[in-house]
Formats: sequence, structure tokens, C-alpha cells
Amino acid sequence: MLRYFVIGVFLLIVASLGSALVFMYKDKGGSTRALKALALRVVLSVGLFVFLMLGYYFGWITDRL
Repeated sequence: MLRYFVIGVFLLIVASLGSALVFMYKDKGGSTRALKALALRVVLSVGLFVFLMLGYYFGWITDRL
């Protein structure tokens, strides 16, 4: 179950990166949508990293996901 959560968050990170790319090309720098999408990607990445470290520390993750 934890494996699917990690894969889902990883897919959200990639989707956020893709949407930022689309916003950069569509808006031509005229709005902050790309910045917000990239900020969301950073938050998701840091959150996933912290979740994985805490999961390993508390024993939720043993060997492999």
C-alpha cells in the first residue's frame, strides 16, 4: 500500500513539472502560474523525502517499497 502512495506522489511531482513547462510556454512569462507549479513540485518533493525518512525511522519501511 505504501508503494502505491509513493508512486502516486511521484506522478504528482512529474505532473506539476509538466504543467509548469506548459505554463511557461503558454504565458510567455506573463503570469505566476509556472512559479506556483514549480513551488508545488518543491513542496511535494520535500514532503515525500521527509515522509520516506520518517517511515524508515519508525519502521514503516523495512527493506524495499
